[in-house]
Amino acid sequence: MIRAIFLTIILLFAQSPHHSQDLTVTYKGKILLKTGRSELVNPLTSLIDRQKYHRFEEQVGRSVSKAPVNAKIDHQGAIVPSRTGYSLNHTSFKDRIYRYYFGEGSATVNAPLLKTHPDVDEELLAHIRVQRIGHYITFFNSGNKNRAHNIHLAATALDNHVIFPNEIFSFNKTVGMRTRVKGYQSAPIIVRGEYSEGIGGGICQVSTTLFNAADRAGLKIIERYSHSKRVAYVPDGRDATVSWYGPDLRFKNTYNQPILIRAFQYGGSVAFTLYSSDVINIAPRRIPNASKHLPKEIHQPENKHSFIKS
Repeated sequence: MIRAIFLTIILLFAQSPHHSQDLTVTYKGKILLKTGRSELVNPLTSLIDRQKYHRFEEQVGRSVSKAPVNAKIDHQGAIVPSRTGYSLNHTSFKDRIYRYYFGEGSATVNAPLLKTHPDVDEELLAHIRVQRIGHYITFFNSGNKNRAHNIHLAATALDNHVIFPNEIFSFNKTVGMRTRVKGYQSAPIIVRGEYSEGIGGGICQVSTTLFNAADRAGLKIIERYSHSKRVAYVPDGRDATVSWYGPDLRFKNTYNQPILIRAFQYGGSVAFTLYSSDVINIAPRRIPNASKHLPKEIHQPENKHSFIKS
């Protein structure tokens, strides 16, 4: 037994990468990259270096991975089908690379894939778009182009999002960081009780509108903070401020059915409607409506700026 193990070790060392014959990795008939044994070897052991292999595998994985796409409802109310994604089959890929490494000569390896399925397919979406369980609408001055643009971007990021039973929804996680790269623009925000300018101004009206729709639907509010200064677009105490490095809006789906978020922005209004299946037993709450009067516009001095996302 000991002799057999000793001979195996000798063979492994004997087959160490004296030469750097190419390994070609392909995908869909195209060459992804080329490497060789000398680029994977650990010189101290003549075996595959784990860190080198990990970087190599990650590079291949990024090249072949394609995220699945959930089904969604378009502007005409039709269901757009989901799309299957793909990821690298790490187990099969590792086996093929090791066979090449401890073999002889060059080799071509086609990157093996695994299918990754979307969380929301057409059947599920059709099932949970049936019953309206919560709705809220707020109003703003559409003449403030930057603010209206930010509201539109955030609402679009939330539209068609599905919250599964016992899942906790996070506004910040779903919408993502509000940056110029993503198209967000500078508009009035509230910072420590004062109005200022910041990237993503107007986002808090989106989070506030969604908070009231979720509260009206009877969902469990996990995290919600009011602004340090009263806002005019909802009744006092009904706002929900958010900031990428600070407050978040989070609520939990305590029902036994998934919940679909629909977001709508028409001119100077933003609305959220929550849907689910017809078998859901909801426990709605009474929530005061927002005023239909446009909030007073806030104009800031040119030299007063802040980059706190709001």
